[in-house]
Amino acid sequence: MQRVHRALSLPAVGKLVNEPGYARLRERFPHDLVVAAIRAQLEAERAGAEASGEDRLALVEASLRSLLATSLRRVINASGVVIHTNLGRAPLSRSATAAVSETAAGYSNLELDLASGRRGERTAHVAPLLRRLTGAPAALVVNNNAGAILLALTALCRGREVIVSRGQQVEIGGSFRMPDVMRLSGARMVEVGTTNRTRASDYEEAVGPRTAAVLRVHTSNFRVSGFTESAGLAELAEVAHNHQLLLLDDLGSGSLFGVADEPSVVDSLRHADLVCFSGDKLLGGPQAGILLGSVEAVRKLARHPLARALRIDKLSLAALEATLREWLLERAGTEVPVERMVTAQPAELRRRAAWWTVKLGDREVATSLLESESAAGGGSLPGHGLPTTLVALEGPASRLLSALRQGEPPVLGRIEADRCCLDPRTVLTGEDEPLFDAVERAVRSLQK
Repeated sequence: MQRVHRALSLPAVGKLVNEPGYARLRERFPHDLVVAAIRAQLEAERAGAEASGEDRLALVEASLRSLLATSLRRVINASGVVIHTNLGRAPLSRSATAAVSETAAGYSNLELDLASGRRGERTAHVAPLLRRLTGAPAALVVNNNAGAILLALTALCRGREVIVSRGQQVEIGGSFRMPDVMRLSGARMVEVGTTNRTRASDYEEAVGPRTAAVLRVHTSNFRVSGFTESAGLAELAEVAHNHQLLLLDDLGSGSLFGVADEPSVVDSLRHADLVCFSGDKLLGGPQAGILLGSVEAVRKLARHPLARALRIDKLSLAALEATLREWLLERAGTEVPVERMVTAQPAELRRRAAWWTVKLGDREVATSLLESESAAGGGSLPGHGLPTTLVALEGPASRLLSALRQGEPPVLGRIEADRCCLDPRTVLTGEDEPLFDAVERAVRSLQK
């Protein structure tokens, strides 16, 4: 009976919306949004949430602010994970962000040949740069690497068999598995070898009259060590080409010229008919799936109906073109953030970390230095740590980590040795002072 009495005592939406406080809200927010927020608040009160008149108005206003607040926000990445998928992977270079802004602000010749006035191809803006950089005969770009391998399998292998090692049945983020991609493409996967050992002879024995291709999937997000064996790309090329089959190479992380034990795009093109990789990993560009290979194979992909569904958008294309120019001009080491982070020297990082401790000390934030390792992340260089020096904050680690993450700007750190730590490797130029401010606020918030 008490709940019924409470429900009957609640004011009507029509009455509230015309009261002075709500009328002021209607000056700042659309009428329908204010009404919807009032209605939602009254429903909450009917369910048992107590609120006075002033509290109700404040809750309605807070609801409206929350609804219209920016959700996608810039984050300072002090985690030490260079290609952090949850943080949008590769940050773009200054030239890439300028190109995006310029392209977004007006019209562009996205699919227009300015010389002839005829319809053009959007990939034509980046294909010459990719060919020059890698030596590939032809190039095509789609929206991401998962789309690239799906397009390749669908256009070149649908209804036929593709041979792949059992040790390469990878799963990337979001439970996206290679067998699922194969099934969706309409190709039939033929698994050979074992999880830890697959020889060229295993591929040879699996070739049949319906075989279309041999596929190598680079295990870019894990490593198998110990009693292992795998066929090299040159061996796979010999098997494939002896039987007039295609050799497809899914490189995933896409290092142009190789880093650590990561295979390079340039080396892969010496053997494979088609190579695909991500644009927003070690290349340091926007989300994209880059396909390089023979003119015939790339032409088939470009003409397939799926290519339109997977095509890259104009803003990503502008960013990719600018990023490729930095690589071609040999400025990636200084201008492309991912390349600069991956190649940063330990002494340079230690100097920056030491400077951070001094600046934070000036703000009465207690810190110390901790030798550790960063990670390339994003399914790149698994098991290959990058030496770094962390700034460890004094105080409750989990609470500090949470306070930093929920601050303004949000800062992502990590816990190591039971302390909340910040890694200078992944903090961009110009973010130091905002980082110091965020750390000071987080520490002070826990002292109240």
